[in-house]
Amino acid sequence: MKHFSGGTRPSRRAPGDWFTGTVWQDPIVEADAPARLRALVVHFEPGARTNWHTHPLGQTLYVVSGFGRAQSQGGPMVELRPGDTLWIPPGERHWHGASPRTGMTHIAMQEALDGETVAWQEPVADADYDA
Repeated sequence: MKHFSGGTRPSRRAPGDWFTGTVWQDPIVEADAPARLRALVVHFEPGARTNWHTHPLGQTLYVVSGFGRAQSQGGPMVELRPGDTLWIPPGERHWHGASPRTGMTHIAMQEALDGETVAWQEPVADADYDA
């Protein structure tokens, strides 16, 4: 058993190579093999969002606060509100983030396959985000 007291692990700013805008991450769990679970609390400032990306074993998002947006390639924009859960199947190209004027916080949960949880791609164009 491992216990992590609240406030003992620092927030980290998400890498600019993978996000547009300011995004902060707070770790929940990164389980050692053979477990595969990875989970983070992710705080998006207004207008901030992920790049396009995929997950080898899928991803679950649970919206804690604020308002956001998500989209799978070729699909409609989904508006996210507190209490919403979003399941993204394995390999589905997608992005997610805050709405233009309101920040959003979600819990992101995904599993690792051969140590990898995500394949990052290019930024989401402003025209696609604003659609």
